[in-house]
Amino acid sequence: MSNPLPYSMKDVHYDNAKFRHRSFSKVINQALLTRKIKRDCLSCSTGKFLVLVLVFGLGCLMLTHTSPVPSGSGGLANDRTTDNTDDGSPRFNRFWRRAPRLPPRLSPDEKGTQSGLNHDHVNSRSKWIARQQNVKDAFVHAWLGYKKYAMGSDELMPLSHHGVDGLGGLGATVVDALDTAIIMGLDDIVADAGSWVEGHLSEKISQKGHVNLFETTIRVVGGLLSAYHLSGGDGGMRLTNKGPKPLVYLETARNLTDRLLSAFTSSPTPIPYSDVVLRDSSAHPAPDGLSSTSEVSTLQLEFNYLSMISGDKKYSIEGMKVLEHIKTLPKEQGLVPIYISPRSGEFSGENIRLGSRGDSYYEYLLKVWLQQGAGHHGNFSYLHDMYMEAMKGVRNLLVKKSVPNGLVFVGELPSGFKGAFSPKMDHLVCFLPGTLALGATRGMTKERAIKENLLTFEDLENLKLAEELTHTCFEMYAVTSTGLAPEIAYFHTQEFSEDGHDGGNKSSKYVNDIIIKPLDRHNLLRPETVESLFVLYRITEDPKYREWGWQIFEAFERYTKVDSGGYTSLDDVTTVPPHRRDKMETFFLGETLKYLYLLFSDADLIPLDKFVFNTEAHPIPIKGAMASS
Repeated sequence: MSNPLPYSMKDVHYDNAKFRHRSFSKVINQALLTRKIKRDCLSCSTGKFLVLVLVFGLGCLMLTHTSPVPSGSGGLANDRTTDNTDDGSPRFNRFWRRAPRLPPRLSPDEKGTQSGLNHDHVNSRSKWIARQQNVKDAFVHAWLGYKKYAMGSDELMPLSHHGVDGLGGLGATVVDALDTAIIMGLDDIVADAGSWVEGHLSEKISQKGHVNLFETTIRVVGGLLSAYHLSGGDGGMRLTNKGPKPLVYLETARNLTDRLLSAFTSSPTPIPYSDVVLRDSSAHPAPDGLSSTSEVSTLQLEFNYLSMISGDKKYSIEGMKVLEHIKTLPKEQGLVPIYISPRSGEFSGENIRLGSRGDSYYEYLLKVWLQQGAGHHGNFSYLHDMYMEAMKGVRNLLVKKSVPNGLVFVGELPSGFKGAFSPKMDHLVCFLPGTLALGATRGMTKERAIKENLLTFEDLENLKLAEELTHTCFEMYAVTSTGLAPEIAYFHTQEFSEDGHDGGNKSSKYVNDIIIKPLDRHNLLRPETVESLFVLYRITEDPKYREWGWQIFEAFERYTKVDSGGYTSLDDVTTVPPHRRDKMETFFLGETLKYLYLLFSDADLIPLDKFVFNTEAHPIPIKGAMASS
């Protein structure tokens, strides 16, 4: 590598004095006042004579120096000439005029580096645009399989080529996939899905029987509300001109939610029943009489937004009663059991975990607060307080490290706070890193949050934990033979180990840290890890999260894609080739592919400081954020 030229950018960054020219008087004064010069020059008469000659010559130059004006010069030169006065001051000023400041010059190496960076940026952006297109192609392949074999059913059975209604028969895949197609700009699919909603969904709502309050709200109500906003409703983004008018989505969502409200009005406490019969707007509890804590507390984003755009407060009132009631219940460092009774309004059991039945309670504490403008609209600060207390509890009681290589993971307390710790971590827990990062910066980049001095010490702790857990969630993929994660993993600790149950990838550094039991080895095409990769990339801008996401996508393509259309769940991620299950979950189109597409997109597509994603990845605008953009 050649040495840089004297005037380099390195010099500019270090000290600009290199280009600061001294005045002529400073040169003379320094020379005259230097002791050596005085001693050498003034010690003899010849020296004194030369100094006098020099001073006299300089004086003559100052009085007689002129700058000739070219004949025929333009107006600017003529203007300058007319400003001259008889006292010679312009000539004097021109003599003293500073030389122009030299611009810094880049060395050939630095020029090459800067050019290379620009070239790399262009190449990198092109790479991610191409990968984004790969995800879009996968979505089209999944949709075409569903449309061909299961249109109008809840889910596709891609191997046996038929549909199945496992979520109440409301065409859940259609509605779950609709806003993904809008975001991807797939107008033909938007037209297909939108036409089906307009022509069939209201009829199904009026005729169908039993549905689960939680699943129907997050998938169908959430999908309709997101489609409403993204197609231009409520002054929204209008990413598409295809499909029905936005009002169709809003009115269908209201029709459905009016029936779901019976889960609240039928309950003797603020805690709603878990099940609703749509055709007669009745509700009843689950067979054991209990509701999941996560399910009753994961309705509020959707109900709040519906109240805002419809002008009817009843939805928000019923939804927020749940969180206001839970605020009054006893907790241990903010953590709560995974069951709650609609009859008593009290928690039931002692099982504490952030996996199934517990996860999205913590997610919505933060996201409802963010949705309401992070405390700028109404008195919602208690939600943030509950969230922050719970995250302290997670760090103190549930976070451990594996051996031998120190993967950070979140375990469980199946028998409560006084019981034994279990090193079990559901894939569902991989939502947590994204939530932690979102809570730390409120959706802005880490760099901006630090620059504006917005991060507390606790925010930085949560952000660090988010990055550590995201690494662990990725390694749950990388440690298996297929590169896809199991539904559940256990971690080797000082107190717990089990031989013979590794992920199959012997080259993984963490093959002895992660334990995958035979009954936990299935993969359901879940989104939680790529969700956190998306959020962590947007906030930290670290490209490794994109690369990890691409590795996961490639594994989905290699092992879950069905040639005739659609993608399928797997029975065992630790063997190659894996045995395939015959099921494509709605969230593969509604969440997994959406988050991958957004991971590879520019940050201005569904920005995190203007939207919150419900737990089914349907973006809902933050109150006041769109108006300020």
